[in-house]
Amino acid sequence: MWIRRFVPADAAGCAEVFYRAVHEGAAAHYSEAQRRAWAPAVPKAQAFAERLGGQHCFVADAEPAIEGFMSLTDRGYLDMAFVAPERRGTGLADQLLSAMMNVAHLRGLRSLHVDASRLAQPFFARHGWQVGEAETVSRGGISIPRAAMSLRLRD
Repeated sequence: MWIRRFVPADAAGCAEVFYRAVHEGAAAHYSEAQRRAWAPAVPKAQAFAERLGGQHCFVADAEPAIEGFMSLTDRGYLDMAFVAPERRGTGLADQLLSAMMNVAHLRGLRSLHVDASRLAQPFFARHGWQVGEAETVSRGGISIPRAAMSLRLRD
């Protein structure tokens, strides 16, 4: 397994990881209704290719499968951070975050921001991210709690 930059052919694998991470990995933190509202189906590969292709995105490639991915916008927003449920706790997310941090430093970003799920908040906190406001997003009339978190890189 290696960490490498995203290519459009990775989109279907990333979409599958996203769906599984929400429905399996986050099951202890969100109700079934919340998980269905968050990810009602595996996203279309084309939509994922467009979203991730416009960002700095790294994938964990375990050929032939993608086991995780993270994406960062030019403005320092960590948009997506997901690993396959069976890879939780293995250090894979740490490796992906390290790739994101390298991009952030190379781009001269002063801070990073993320809207972290209940599942992701402890991970980011372990890496020095600070919890800001608790938020609730609504998807299809279902409330899904999360928290805005940030990491100061430099002044």
